[in-house]
Amino acid sequence: MEHVVVPRSTYFAVYAALVVLTVLTTTVAFFDLGLANPIVALSIAVLKATLVVLFFMHLKYGTRLTWVVAGASVFWLGILLLLILSDYAARVPVTV
Repeated sequence: MEHVVVPRSTYFAVYAALVVLTVLTTTVAFFDLGLANPIVALSIAVLKATLVVLFFMHLKYGTRLTWVVAGASVFWLGILLLLILSDYAARVPVTV
């Protein structure tokens, strides 16, 4: 199995991007964007998670099987979120 040697500059660039995105997340949290607040926060979080998975977990340089497993896990997460949201949308509010 071949190992890819990633230069340190790549790790430093990804780290800097993660720090900038964290500051952006904190800054956006202080603004009232209405219904866009969770969308913006989750978008930044997904971007940060993607950077971590691609570079620090070496998915970018992984085999096709690794990509399939990662894709299947994201697909499964989507199914679970869809089921949770459908259950939440189907609930009738209790009025007392």
